[in-house]
Amino acid sequence: MNAQRILNVRLSGEQDVVLVRQRARQVSKLLGFSQQEQVRIATAVSEVARGACQLGFGGRALFQLRDHSATRQCLEMTITAGAAAAGKTLPDDAVVTAHRLMDECDIGFDTHGAPTVTMCKLLPLQAWIDGPRLAALSAQLAKDSPVANSYLEVHQQNQELVATLAELRERQEDLLGLTRELEDTNRGIVALYAEIEDKAERLRKADEMKSRFLSNTSHELRTPLSSIRALAGLLLARLDGDLTEEQERQVKFIEKAANDLSELVNDLLDLAKIEAGKVELQLAPVVPENLFRALKGMLRPLVDEARVELVFETPDFEEAFESDEGKIAQVLRNFISNALKFTEQGAVRVRAHLDRERDTITFAVSDTGIGIGPDNLQLIFEEFSQIEHPLQRRSKGTGLGLPLCRKLAELLGGRVEVESQVGAGSTFSLILPRSFPHIDG
Repeated sequence: MNAQRILNVRLSGEQDVVLVRQRARQVSKLLGFSQQEQVRIATAVSEVARGACQLGFGGRALFQLRDHSATRQCLEMTITAGAAAAGKTLPDDAVVTAHRLMDECDIGFDTHGAPTVTMCKLLPLQAWIDGPRLAALSAQLAKDSPVANSYLEVHQQNQELVATLAELRERQEDLLGLTRELEDTNRGIVALYAEIEDKAERLRKADEMKSRFLSNTSHELRTPLSSIRALAGLLLARLDGDLTEEQERQVKFIEKAANDLSELVNDLLDLAKIEAGKVELQLAPVVPENLFRALKGMLRPLVDEARVELVFETPDFEEAFESDEGKIAQVLRNFISNALKFTEQGAVRVRAHLDRERDTITFAVSDTGIGIGPDNLQLIFEEFSQIEHPLQRRSKGTGLGLPLCRKLAELLGGRVEVESQVGAGSTFSLILPRSFPHIDG
């Protein structure tokens, strides 16, 4: 790239090492470098010049302004040892100093085999230094030509050292202040962690108490509910005599309420068992076709064939897979009963698909019902949560079915997904691994 000479200093004696340091400081100051950068440039140049003079006098120090890029210029300094240094190398400490303090540093040899060091320092962002301005800078350098006075240079270096020490002390005080702030922050974080752990422990105990309460309450409710259902069955069977039409209607109300409450109790008990980690899986080969036959017979009484058709499509695979058939059936029963409940006209379709690439089984239940809005897709999986809709008010539920399905799916090593559009229906999917993920140990 284009380079313009600023200064050329001969290294003919030890005093010239002092002179080249002074010149380096002058040049860098005129080019707009900060005080700290001036010290770095002067130190690097003087150390390399000192190393060159140790090999023999007769070298030179060339200062140039070079275009580093289209938008930046740099100060380029080339130190060349004398002809007597041909075949020799500069001291390592001088080269290391140049590498540390300069932006670029290249080591080479001139045509006589003498070592050369070319250093580059990018100019600060400022107006471009053109020819006329550089000529003015050169004139200023000629006017302010220093005398190579070692005493004055040592005094200057001492002043620079004092300024550097003062800056270091200031930075050290800032660092100590930051350290104290970090210590205070760490103490706050430790206290916060302790508080979080305490709250987590209390939440864990509260969750255990909730699970025990649900489990105990569910067990206590099962016996009287079973008695109510049994007595209602006896009355409807006319074992104790005939019933009037009104009596029969009232007993059926009692039986339906008892059945609904039994469903709630069973869901509560299942949730409590899962949360307590007391559910044991019964793993065995599951054949989708056999599972569909059992579900079809079990759910037939729920279907109003005049308005909704329940269709079990033939699975696209025949081989069995390892899982808990009872838990799968429980999830699918919930999906299907919900689909029938919220579909006034159309069909509910149940299908099974094997994804050989992902090695997963997907059971999907699709309906043509009321659908679910995007804002409610996560709400439906929260316990005791239900969506406001006329059909929902007409078909009251516990709000536990879908949360239970999600927990059962996780227990089986899978997950539950839902796709829905308001007014166009929903598809609930149970996605399971084809091979149950056994955990060793």
